Amino acid sequence: MLGCSKSPIGSLAHPHPPQLIEDSDMDNNPSILSHVSIGTNDFERAIAFYDAVLPTLGCKRFMEHPGAIAYGKQYPEFWVGTSFDGQPATVGNGTHIGFIAPTKEAVHAFYEAALAAGGKDDGAPGGRPDYSEPYYGCFVRDPDGHKIEAAFWDEQLEQQLNQNNG
Repeated sequence: MLGCSKSPIGSLAHPHPPQLIEDSDMDNNPSILSHVSIGTNDFERAIAFYDAVLPTLGCKRFMEHPGAIAYGKQYPEFWVGTSFDGQPATVGNGTHIGFIAPTKEAVHAFYEAALAAGGKDDGAPGGRPDYSEPYYGCFVRDPDGHKIEAAFWDEQLEQQLNQNNG
């Protein structure tokens, strides 16, 4: 099974052959997505931002190609790169990328790192009653204007709520 496609979703295309990942590893991947790609008009600034922010959630640089870098924990799931077609990268209206945070503290660390690295607040850490009580997260805009989120889902609270309602 392939760990990344030769022409990933979005405007990035990688000149190198895809990396093979053992089938058993991919069978254990809980994600429904192969990866997500976003474009940038300032590659160095974008990489500096994500190098500062994503480690707060346990992510690291996973793969590198000229003009593109992938981040992940076990797989190259989140790509940042220059546009393949040479046109300016743009931000999708109504689009955001949500990252899983292991704790509420990680949500705060993500938010603080993002603001310190040049991101802009788009929703401070906290609960969102309209999302459900177990949700706790934050929203920021990266330096290119992409909306990103760190979200923690309190499974213990969800179980308590289910027991109380059940």
